[in-house]
Amino acid sequence: VLRLLEAQLQDQRRNHEEEMEALRSELDAMQEELHKQQQASLQTLQLSPEVQVELGLQQEITRLTNENLDLKELVEKLEKNEKKLKKQLKIYMKKVQDFEASQTMLPADRRPHDSNMQVAVQRKEKDFQGMLEYHKEDEPLLIRNLIT
Repeated sequence: VLRLLEAQLQDQRRNHEEEMEALRSELDAMQEELHKQQQASLQTLQLSPEVQVELGLQQEITRLTNENLDLKELVEKLEKNEKKLKKQLKIYMKKVQDFEASQTMLPADRRPHDSNMQVAVQRKEKDFQGMLEYHKEDEPLLIRNLIT
């Protein structure tokens, strides 16, 4: 038992030392990055105001470009999800139609009781025009209601 405990202790010590070494190398890399950023900041402060403005604009353009790319990825992901959900909706609508068709073919005495079936709500046909306006936080609820 003592040998087993010693072996476990040595394994833990070795793992701890490896983890400490990895953390030290990560710390060194971060310190080096910080030093580079400080040097860049000092060089920027020594430049003329026009060049500082130009660099600031370039950084903002880069940030906005990256943000646009992220948003485009998100839009593509949401469009793909929308197509998937529309496909599922079509499948479910087909299943419902098939079920309703099979229910109308059954003789009256073999049909399930109406108390077990859900009530079908009849809606008036309306012509809607324009876009739907909603709050961003209501989007999941809106999507769920659209699907159902």
